[in-house]
Amino acid sequence: MKRSTIGVFDSGVGGLTVLKALLELIPGADYIYFGDTARLPYGSKSAETVAHYAVGAVHFLQEHDAELLVIACNTATALALDKIKLAAHVDVVGVVEPGAQAAAAASRRGKVAVIGTEATIASHAYRRALEARGVEVLEKACPLLVPLVEEGWVDHPVTEQVARIYLDEVFSGEFADADALVLGCTHYPLLKPVLARLAPPHVVIVDSAESTARVVAASAVAQSGGAGEQTLHFFATDSVEKFRRLGERFLGRAIQDVQHVDLKE
Repeated sequence: MKRSTIGVFDSGVGGLTVLKALLELIPGADYIYFGDTARLPYGSKSAETVAHYAVGAVHFLQEHDAELLVIACNTATALALDKIKLAAHVDVVGVVEPGAQAAAAASRRGKVAVIGTEATIASHAYRRALEARGVEVLEKACPLLVPLVEEGWVDHPVTEQVARIYLDEVFSGEFADADALVLGCTHYPLLKPVLARLAPPHVVIVDSAESTARVVAASAVAQSGGAGEQTLHFFATDSVEKFRRLGERFLGRAIQDVQHVDLKE
């Protein structure tokens, strides 16, 4: 049986945490990863610009025979998922709904905290998705965490101190008893050990990357995976060497085949 091809899109390397989860759950598929590293961060761009960039990536992945698209970028999912779905000829899975669904299921008290970048939090995409499931939501932007992760400081005392300040602000007042924490940024899974140590002991940490991979694993495309050697192709719009060096931390394995691609405006 022919192997299915799953396309994964992100503004940078963070989405490799989603790819890592997909590889663990769906080893029977081939993967194409597109990182728009020349134009990140998406968080400071308008919704129209993000949609324009994302639709270009969608066309690229479809031209490379992707049979299902995973939008691993929280910002693109939050700001442009509807436009992405309109532009796509295949099924599209974003990271927000799976994360919200997993958090709503994990919370016994119906109170969930979400941490993410400023753009993702400002979009209130997680709030809408969780409130639609009858859950109370506290959102918190944690802008310092992404640069610390990209610096490789996942075990650094500075990172722990910054994370502690953020989580102290989250789990205070009327949300002191919130019992689920959504990692609403694809960089944050690298901080899971630190966040689990610092969060109150009753809190379940919900990794949107893992939740998204589980949704994809239930799809018809994932179920139709075939035999043979798996292929992984990586495309980046900026430095291939930087993508490879930084990306290996997120993927947890060596990255060989990275090609530079220049998407026209």
